[in-house]
Parts: sequence; C-alpha cells; structure tokens
Amino acid sequence: MSTDPFTLGVASGDPAHDGFVIWTRLAVVPLADDGLGGMPDRLIEVEWQVAEDDRFASIAATGTFDAVPASAHSVHVELDGLRPGREYFYRFRVGDHVSPAGRAVTAPRPHSMVRELSMVFASCANFEHGYFTAYRHLAQLRPDLILHLGDYQYEYRKDTYVSPDGNVRDHEGPETETLADYRRRHAQYKSDPDLQAAHAAAPWLAVWDDHELDNNWANLAHEKPEIPQPNFAQRRAAAFQAYYENLPLRSSSVPSGVDMQLYRRLSWGRLATFHMMDTRQYRDDQACGDGWKRCPDADDPRRSITGARQEEWLLDGFRRSRARWDLLGQQVFFSQRDRDTGPNKETSQDSWDGYTASRGRITRGWVDAGVRNPVVLTGDVHNHWAGEVKSDFDDPTGESIGVELVASSITTGGNGSDGDPADNPLIPNNPHLKFFNAQRGFVATRITPNELTADFLVVPTVTEPGSSIHSRATFVVADRDRTLHQTHDRPVEPRERRRMASWSVDRMLGVDPVN
Repeated sequence: MSTDPFTLGVASGDPAHDGFVIWTRLAVVPLADDGLGGMPDRLIEVEWQVAEDDRFASIAATGTFDAVPASAHSVHVELDGLRPGREYFYRFRVGDHVSPAGRAVTAPRPHSMVRELSMVFASCANFEHGYFTAYRHLAQLRPDLILHLGDYQYEYRKDTYVSPDGNVRDHEGPETETLADYRRRHAQYKSDPDLQAAHAAAPWLAVWDDHELDNNWANLAHEKPEIPQPNFAQRRAAAFQAYYENLPLRSSSVPSGVDMQLYRRLSWGRLATFHMMDTRQYRDDQACGDGWKRCPDADDPRRSITGARQEEWLLDGFRRSRARWDLLGQQVFFSQRDRDTGPNKETSQDSWDGYTASRGRITRGWVDAGVRNPVVLTGDVHNHWAGEVKSDFDDPTGESIGVELVASSITTGGNGSDGDPADNPLIPNNPHLKFFNAQRGFVATRITPNELTADFLVVPTVTEPGSSIHSRATFVVADRDRTLHQTHDRPVEPRERRRMASWSVDRMLGVDPVN
C-alpha cells in the first residue's frame, strides 16, 4: 500500500467469555464514488495482533485475514481461546502500515458473579447536526461495554434534514439507496475521529433502528407509500450489507439478501444478560398512517413489533435467565406516552404504543418467568427519559414491573436545551415517566449485584467541537426494586477518574486528549 489503508479506524464487538470480534475496513480514499474506498480490485492480506498490554509486549493471539473487494475490504476476526474477564488490545497491519490500537474486554466466566460492570449506551448520531464530542467523552470513560441502539448513520442528502440550529457539516452524495451509497455514507461517518475513539475504547453491541436504511421503515414497507420505491427490497439488502461491513459483528449476522440476523443475546456472567432486539425488520407496518394518532388499531392483538419468532426467542430467554439483571437493548420508546389530557389516547405509532398487545406479551412474559430485575434500554427519541414500566399504564397507582432508561441523541436535533423536567407536558400526563432532558449525550451505567446506577450525561452544545460534559441526573435501581430513585437533578461535573481514563485511549489513537 502506498497510502494508509486504516483511515476508518478499528473496532471490537460482541464479546464472549473467551473472545470478541475485531474489525477494520481498508480504505485509502474513503469517499470514492464506487464505495470501495479506493482499494485495488484484489484480495489484501491483513495481519492482526491481540495483546495483553497496550504496548503489545505480550502477544496473546495473531493471524491473518483475507480482505476482499466483495465485502468492501472489511475485516471481521472472531477470536476465541482468550481469558475471561480481562482487558486486551488489538491492531492490524498491511505492509508497512499499522492501524491505531483498540481496546477490548472479554466477558466474565459464564457462571461467575462479578462485582461490577461499566456499560454505556447511546443512539442517534447525525453527522450533519453536530460534532461527535459526546462520542469522545464516551471513549474517555473506558467502559467494559458500549451498546449502540440505532441511528448510527443517516440516509439523507444534504439540506434535507436540517437541525433547528443549522447543519454544521454536510453529507456527501445523494440519499442512500445503493450499496455504493451506503458504503460511502458509513465511510464518511467512520472518518470522524471522535467516533473512531468510541469504537477503539471498548467492545460494542450494536443494533440498528431506522435511519441505517430509511426513516420509519417497517419490514418491507418504506417511509412514504405515496412515493413509490419499487426497488425497496434491493435498497434494504444494500443497507444490510453495508451495515455488516462497517460494524464489529459476528458471522452469524452476515446478511442473506433482505434478511439479517441481528437480535442476539450476551451474558456477563451471572450479573447481567443483554437481550439485543430488532424492532424494525419483522414489525407490522405502523398503524393509522404512522405519527402521533388516536388509533384503535394500535391495540390489535395480531400486531407485532418483534415478529413471532423473535418474540418467542425473547420469552424463552426470560424463562431461561438466571441473571441478576436482564436488560433489553432495543430501539423505540417502550412505555406509554399519551399526550391527550382527556379520556382518549394520542400516542406515537412508531413506538411500542403502536403495538400495545406486543408490549403486553413481553411484559407478561418477564413477570411470568420471574425475571429478577428487568430493565429496558432505549434510543430513537433524541431526549433523555427515565420511567417505570407498569403492568397497566392506565392505572398510575398500579404495580411497577420494570424500568426504562432512554438515551438522548449524540447530535440529532442540534444543541437541544436544558430545563425543568416538570415542564414537559408528557410527564404530568404520564406519571410513570420520572425524568426528561432535551440536551445531547448518552447514559453511563454501573451495574453491581445490588444496584444499577444510571448517569444521564449531557453536553451543552454540539454545534461547536470540544464541548465539556456533565451529569444532568442520576437514578438508582435497587435489586428487586422495580422503581427509580433519583440521587441528583442538577449538573454535576464528571469525576476525575473519568477524565484520567482518556489518556490511554488518546495515546492508542495517536491524538491529543480533550481539554
């Protein structure tokens, strides 16, 4: 290679107790028109190393991978045989070029009870709406695990989806419809150094939402039925192929045409089980023409947001679980949000409110299975929320049977704003909702056998790079207590240990730390 092929960074994902996936994609010209990154039309042998230290003095595993044009020269190495519950570092080499180093963590032994898991989750990163500063702060935390809950990239051409604060940078190319389009869009996002830092910092568990393909898509139904898309199936297959090529996924998720196996399960010893869901690929089309509606069809028991097979997989996982915490990593708002102050309901048909029978089967499933601590993790809505899941949302005095934590966007919607959560009209109308914030950021959690602590972290601005970060609110969920307890509701500066963790990440990436 005459120029650096590692312009898109490195990543790891889907950790198990004995290994994980390591990823890179070769591209000397990331935005080449054909989507192939300016790479030659031939196989490229890529060397890889995994070490027990970030200086690669103690090599744990090494090998080669054949990167081929048909997969846009992406590299997915599935490692096994590593030691459980420990930190590793990895890198790649092509000729004289060595990639940045990344950090990964193996899960604990399958039946062990560990003292603590540091997990962060995020969603909704629109390249045009702001700088990915929150990703950089996420990397500085150096967590054990990162969940990305969708809208990893956006499909629009420039000047189509404009933030209230104005777009600070533009998408290249048309709205994504072809495989070359999706590959180029992923490459544009992957070229961002803050996103590269987040990928290099820890293993990811990623699932898509809608914008990885088309806004509010549902199975084979596209967003705007009044605008024909006779090739939508081909568009879906192209988006799936590019998504696999650009995320650190196992071979079990290799697409087959318009199908891709993305729902899957990860165990963190006996402390936590993550049920990663796909609420797009198998859902019925949104009822009543989508949007916020008074919609009787939302209660149709035949409607499903998961599809029958995924629903049974999830219910079976509840029955089999022996974990202290069961966490559902999924895309759209789970709890009821009714914005009609009268006797009727007006709810979002793209969320679980548009599939109430499907939601009821899931909640009854975890109750019947005796799931000890069910926690729903959500993205999509560009705001922080925290709430309690009710057995009957229409009875505010009824039993809470779980909690839902919702991450704001990384950038989507522009800067957003701070304010008193009580001023949000949905909260008094839905008393199971306990917190709201309209700034950008992510949620950092600390999970122990006795409690789950969720820290809602926010940045004041995304329209300028390098913004600081602070904690807007913190909630604690105690073991066997399916309610939320807020520990603070005012800005709190991040703890020093978080900032100190940045130095190793930044040194691995060869960049200056955030001030």
